[in-house]
Amino acid sequence: MLKILSAFAIGLVFGVGILLSGMADPAKVLNFFDIFGTWDPSLIFVMGGALIVAAIGYRFVFRMPAPVLSSVFHVPTRKDVDMKLVGGSAVFGIGWGLSGFCPGGLVPALGLGVSGPLITAAAILAGMISLRVVTGIRVRQTAASST
Repeated sequence: MLKILSAFAIGLVFGVGILLSGMADPAKVLNFFDIFGTWDPSLIFVMGGALIVAAIGYRFVFRMPAPVLSSVFHVPTRKDVDMKLVGGSAVFGIGWGLSGFCPGGLVPALGLGVSGPLITAAAILAGMISLRVVTGIRVRQTAASST
């Protein structure tokens, strides 16, 4: 129960931060990408502030002997850059630039009661399901051809 309450509290703080910073407004985010027009650098400050807080948090947390809500620290072990990472980053950037929403800003924006976030969330889910279907087909074809 403590894990669920902690996840809720962390999500609540994140969502409030996204809303207070204005990053749930796709126009504000898109203006960040419009460097030759109505450029708005506020996203840099939001990201910079988040990076500073996270860096301090990481230094503090990894000095602890063990995590508070888990038996081990869950740290990524892969450090290589492959085509999945590069391609996924490019597709993420294209989607962010076209819609003005990234998943972090999208979830709080869903509570604003406007259609843009709902349409974007549906498209993200459709993309995720499509990728799972395609990769599942590819995995089955590879397994069938190797037997």
